[in-house]
Amino acid sequence: AMDRDNRWDRVSTAYNLIVDSSAEFHAATGVAGLEAAYARDENDEFVKATRIGEPANVEDGDAVVFMNFRADRARELTRVFVEDDFKDFERARQPKVNYVMLTQYAASIPAPSAFAAGSLKNVLGEYLADNGKTQLRIAETEKYAHVTFFFSGGREEPFPGEERILIPSPKVATYDLQPEMSAPEVTDKIVDAIEHQRYDVIIVNYANGDMVGHSGIMEAAIKAVEYLDVCVGRITEALEKVGGEALITADHGNVEQMTDDATGQAHTAHTSEPVPFVYVGKRQLKVREGGVLADVAPTMLHLLGMEKPQEMTGHSILVKE
Repeated sequence: AMDRDNRWDRVSTAYNLIVDSSAEFHAATGVAGLEAAYARDENDEFVKATRIGEPANVEDGDAVVFMNFRADRARELTRVFVEDDFKDFERARQPKVNYVMLTQYAASIPAPSAFAAGSLKNVLGEYLADNGKTQLRIAETEKYAHVTFFFSGGREEPFPGEERILIPSPKVATYDLQPEMSAPEVTDKIVDAIEHQRYDVIIVNYANGDMVGHSGIMEAAIKAVEYLDVCVGRITEALEKVGGEALITADHGNVEQMTDDATGQAHTAHTSEPVPFVYVGKRQLKVREGGVLADVAPTMLHLLGMEKPQEMTGHSILVKE
């Protein structure tokens, strides 16, 4: 239901369940449905479509309020409901509903939102563009929205001097089956861009630690991190040759905890543990204690020799000599 990789077979399964109560499995209660899924060796992230109780279809004139606030996870299912010319799979029915998005998932979706999109001024990408810097945004499908729409403060269009590269994520049932995902292809593009010194700034998001971490399978998680180690090594080697620098961080944890300490079962969720913030380069830098995610952009601007805009509430973690 929350696919973001154009896997329309998954979306159609969710749509048919919601609209026509059509599902492979039925259960009397939600708990019974989960217990049956566990008996089929399905974990929480991959529970097959299950109808709970008696059928309850969506009909013409019904109101649908989609309470998901994650735009990237809500767009595909929303499109199936509201687009008359939708063609990615054949709908058995398209009830004429009054559909409301919680927030604006995309400006192109013909549906109202309960809360209007906010406007952020002088996000990092905008500030770089206004100061004549070129930038590349690159990721595979699973994290492409993170380096574009989200990183730009909810803006769909590139800023001046911004280029984007989307690498398709592998079409596998679950990413533990291909823990390297598309990291090698992403890395190839980044290394080429570094070697040719095409951009002042490159923003990349590697999906492996998060997406393979969600599988709960330790062996696959280890392989994912090993692949990333090689990829990040290739990038830092390329940067060293041209005198470049890198900042490496994350906005949440996942793959560092694959077992639930309390139950001993697989841990598939995000963690709230502190994340690393690593500088790679030739400068001998001093850093202050502490730091929050809001400090990442000011730190990057500090390395670029640029003052941060007043809208940025964070501060560089580098101590000025």
